[in-house]
Amino acid sequence: MQIRPANAADVDLIHGIEVASFSDPWKREGFRDLILGGSATVVVAEADGVVVGFAVTYAAADEAEIANVAVVDAARRRGIGRTLLDWVIAAVVRGGAKTVFLEVRDANVAARTLYAACGFAEVARRRHYYRDPVEDAIVMCLKIPAALR
Repeated sequence: MQIRPANAADVDLIHGIEVASFSDPWKREGFRDLILGGSATVVVAEADGVVVGFAVTYAAADEAEIANVAVVDAARRRGIGRTLLDWVIAAVVRGGAKTVFLEVRDANVAARTLYAACGFAEVARRRHYYRDPVEDAIVMCLKIPAALR
C-alpha cells in the first residue's frame, strides 16, 4: 500500500468513498477545492494502484485537525485506516503540530476504538453536531510528546 497526495484525478474516487461511508457526505466540489486550493492536506491510500481510502487534515500554528478519514467498505479491517492515521499524524508533527484534534460520531465505536489505539483521548462532546441522523460528536485529542516533535 502507498500513501500519496491526492490530485484532481482522485476527486471522483474520493467523493465516491465519502458517499459510501457517511450518511451526511461532503460535496464533491469541496474535495476538489481542498485538493486544488491547498488549504488542507488530502492524501489517498492506494493498494495495487486502486484508491482504497483517503484522509483530510488541516494545520495551523502548532495544532492540527484530522477532518476526514474513510476507507472503502471492501478494504476495511485491513489496517488501511490505521496506516492513513499514522501517516497524517507523522506529517502534521513534521509540520510543527503539538496537538492533533478530530471529531467522531458518538455511535461510531469502530472509529473511536481506532483513534484511542492511536493515542487519542476524548476531551469534549459537541451536542447535536452531526445531522442525518442528528448525533453528538466526540472531540478527541492527541498530545504529541516533546520527544517526538
